[in-house]
Amino acid sequence: MPSVCFYFQVHQPFRIKHYRVFDIGHDSKYFNDNSEHDLNNRRILEKVARKSYLPANRTILELIKKHPQFKVSYSLSGVLLDQLEKFSPETLKSFQDLARTGNVQFLSETYYHSLSFLYSPEEFRTQVKMHRDKIKKLFGQEPKVFRNTELIYNNSLAVEIEKMGYKGILAEGADHIMGWRSPNFLYRPKGTKKLSVLLKNYRLSDDIAFRFSSRDWKEYPLTAPKFSQWVSEVNGNGNLVNLFMDYETFGEHQWEDTGIFEFLRHLPGEILKHPDNDFVTPSEAIDRYSPVSELDVHNFISWADIERDLSAWLSNPIQNDAIRKLYDLEKTVLGSKDKKLIEDWRKMQTSDHFYYMCTKWFADGDVHKYFNPYSSPYEAFISFMNALGDLRLRIPSGKKKEALIL
Repeated sequence: MPSVCFYFQVHQPFRIKHYRVFDIGHDSKYFNDNSEHDLNNRRILEKVARKSYLPANRTILELIKKHPQFKVSYSLSGVLLDQLEKFSPETLKSFQDLARTGNVQFLSETYYHSLSFLYSPEEFRTQVKMHRDKIKKLFGQEPKVFRNTELIYNNSLAVEIEKMGYKGILAEGADHIMGWRSPNFLYRPKGTKKLSVLLKNYRLSDDIAFRFSSRDWKEYPLTAPKFSQWVSEVNGNGNLVNLFMDYETFGEHQWEDTGIFEFLRHLPGEILKHPDNDFVTPSEAIDRYSPVSELDVHNFISWADIERDLSAWLSNPIQNDAIRKLYDLEKTVLGSKDKKLIEDWRKMQTSDHFYYMCTKWFADGDVHKYFNPYSSPYEAFISFMNALGDLRLRIPSGKKKEALIL
């Protein structure tokens, strides 16, 4: 029997405004764009909440009431939660309403949706603890399963996560690590003793997240009965169907007029028509099923782009220069004990800033350009580096010499 495990990533960054070189030393508010452009964080958050989060949460709540067996999981980044508290408390309450059903699990991640594991293990552990505390405070849950930013994963991360007390971790079921194996089972990460890894079934997940409204797709239109049949075909060839996707799939990436919400409303009922099907949270999947074999992932993987690697964030000189100079300031920024300075430095760690600098696929119609609020990767780099220059000036004089040397 396949158990369907839904995981939704919910994240919005604090985008850096068009920060000019002339602003350095005069303006330390990097994230307060108030224009009608896509760098206005409040405007974007309110728009996505209206189009996606609120109607999706209402739909999920209705489905839980209608089908008590229906369960989902979420990972909400700390920077998203900060914005919900500030700009859209109604949306935050709707997530809390879901938490109270008992059918929703909240996962753990880095508070600032950062790449910190790649650059600073200590900063990584700090952010994970910050996020865990925030989830417990807002939703009354102690996360037991971890998902790293953009599903970035390898053996060393799995070992660290087990040391931190988690029982499970999520990863991409990329072809180049799976080989002949199926993502529809649990696996034991190499080097761990008790940790389980849940792997995204990217084909079925992307049928919803990316191909749902594509009229060029041979399976268009995708209906709930058709999709549930694909899920049921896993019977006898797997224990799990892990459907991992951005929550903005519903209403933002796939607009309401595509029929995405109607699809969601009918999907659980169609899946449950098969007597062997059910829904589980990641923790329930780990408790129910045993890993079938060891999974050895030496090089980092992610759920981004066709390469499923780190190249979306770290494939060109401007990306690498920006993130190196950011983490070079770690010791001096943290040593300053200046809470606002540290908070701004951490907001600048959010992976989106480096994604906006990606140049490998920057062409019309490309997914990178679709998500980029800047006119070019170079504009994103200039704003970031100018803001970083101002942040460096804010370091107290006793620490500033160290920062300038770096």
